[in-house]
Amino acid sequence: MRETNAPQSAAVNAFRALHESGCFILPNPWDEGSAVYLKHLGFRALATTSAGFAYTKGLPDEVRAVPRDVMLSHLRDIVAATSLPVNADFQAGYAHEPEGVAENVGLCIATGVAGLSIEDATGDRAEPLYESRLAVNLALSRGGVSEA
Repeated sequence: MRETNAPQSAAVNAFRALHESGCFILPNPWDEGSAVYLKHLGFRALATTSAGFAYTKGLPDEVRAVPRDVMLSHLRDIVAATSLPVNADFQAGYAHEPEGVAENVGLCIATGVAGLSIEDATGDRAEPLYESRLAVNLALSRGGVSEA
């Protein structure tokens, strides 16, 4: 388990409770202002949008256009803008190997997010999705994810 601070632990617990309570709406802020606005509308958690963020910069929703460190900075900004739990759209983990994804997930967690999503898209048109076994290994490398 990676170490978290008190506000992040509270956000993780609140996010877990929302999941355990059933269905809830998770809107997508694209910047700090939209995060604050969504909180004022009464939402109880947020999920970032890689596409929304990229498009506000006039960029495609691709890792080459929005590199890992730019995304990490964006996630820190969204987390800092509101006390709501934030789930990160973290592309495909900014690596192709499980060890690299695990390292990058650690960096993502360090931004203060309460959760994160990893896509199964490779970015390669010839093989657009990771093979099932590799996707499972990627998930297991991050710990806490079961092979169900």
